[in-house]
Amino acid sequence: MSLRKKLANIAAAEIGVREVGGNNRGPKILEYQSATWLKPAPWPWCAAFVCWVIKKWLKDPSVRETLSFRNDKVLELWRPKTAAAFDFANWAKERNLQILGRTARALAGDLAIFDFSHIGVVIRDQSKGSTQIVTVEGNTNGKGERDSTSGDGVWRKMRPTRLVRSYIRLTEL
Repeated sequence: MSLRKKLANIAAAEIGVREVGGNNRGPKILEYQSATWLKPAPWPWCAAFVCWVIKKWLKDPSVRETLSFRNDKVLELWRPKTAAAFDFANWAKERNLQILGRTARALAGDLAIFDFSHIGVVIRDQSKGSTQIVTVEGNTNGKGERDSTSGDGVWRKMRPTRLVRSYIRLTEL
């Protein structure tokens, strides 16, 4: 299985997680937020979800070997810890990762940064000529909204590519 597909599968396995005990709250939400540099609290967590997915992905020995992460210290320095969707572009630039425009063909495992300050993981290769991508996103809802009052969990979404600001490709494999 490709490294990109492994990342997509980790994100997809979280579909159905919901907030518990109030807005931006719950044990799993706190776990996602713990993957960032911010203290877990009731704040919007879409970027935290992606940080958590990448953190879990980097525990896979085949991922670590392919990306040449020999120890946990290097891995921790490399992985994202941001709580802001737009800041993922800065993280990617600092690590010389591919940042692709909205017209690029999205592949499973790409990170999709949306114009409305939101981020998700592409879980299916975009069909040639399609203007839609399939993602898994945290802090959204069944209607596709993303904000701190209406996002309630991890959902599979089909989004128009016109909403994409950029994609980040973590690996070609």
